Amino acid sequence: MATPQDVLPVPSTPAALDRPEPPPAPEARIVARRKPGQWAAAAAALLLAAMAVTSVIGNKAFQWSVVADWFTARSVLNGLALTLWLTAATLALGFVLGTVLATMRLSTNPVLRTLSWGYIWIFRSTPPLVQLLFFFNIGALYPTLGLGVPFGPEFVTVKTVNLIGPTLTAVIGLTLLESAYAAEVIRGGILSVDRGQLEAAAALGLGRWRVLRRIVVPQAMRAIVPTAGNMLIGALKGTSIVSVLAVSDLLYSVQLVYLQSYQVIPMLMVATIWYLVITTLLSIGQYYVERHFAKGADRDGLPPTPLQRARAAFRRVVRA
Repeated sequence: MATPQDVLPVPSTPAALDRPEPPPAPEARIVARRKPGQWAAAAAALLLAAMAVTSVIGNKAFQWSVVADWFTARSVLNGLALTLWLTAATLALGFVLGTVLATMRLSTNPVLRTLSWGYIWIFRSTPPLVQLLFFFNIGALYPTLGLGVPFGPEFVTVKTVNLIGPTLTAVIGLTLLESAYAAEVIRGGILSVDRGQLEAAAALGLGRWRVLRRIVVPQAMRAIVPTAGNMLIGALKGTSIVSVLAVSDLLYSVQLVYLQSYQVIPMLMVATIWYLVITTLLSIGQYYVERHFAKGADRDGLPPTPLQRARAAFRRVVRA
């Protein structure tokens, strides 16, 4: 049987009551692993980048004053406008034709699949410059184009030389090329949609058009937009090859200037800076289009945009 001394605590002595309590142990602080190699590599990269920028800005051979004078010249702006028009026209027509080709590739009809595959194979396998030169010299193969009965009389006849000029040749050649790439982009986006969702929509009795508009397209766009953005930027830069056809795009416009003034480097810098400006704006637009179609794909929500981060940083500075 336990005694009272075993159950009740022993009273503290006066000396124990006067003894100060020991200080609490300090909390363990997590320290990130030091990475001197990465910091050294970053410092070396910044040093090389600063040297490159300094060499470009300080090099008098670039003739930055000439670049500033010709940057907004009328001939350069006219060439830029034609470049933008060619990019928009060829990409829009290319995606329309590419949608038809992608539908044919996904069809159960073997004839349609074979024809679509053959078209894509031919235009993706030949260089764009060769295609443009071929269409530019199409008059050597078909001097006239006619509309009539096969192996019979022709009702309307037009000379190819008078029908297809340099600008129209550029539009046709670039459109046929972009449609081959757009067909594969669209086909890949459609195939990225889970097959089970289509089966669920069919089980609910939804129509094919509604399934395509509500289920297939919004999800396929997440896979289509990044590649389509690259195609848009590639098409913008690819229009420079039409200068071989004497089409007055941006590159051909600056070529006409430096062939007369012999200021090759500054005029090429004018074209380069304009290409950088346009591609930067297109990249920004692509970023926000991707965010629009990515809604609901991530459970944690979309990350803040650079503008939102800048606003948050500004608010923190103001509060501090």
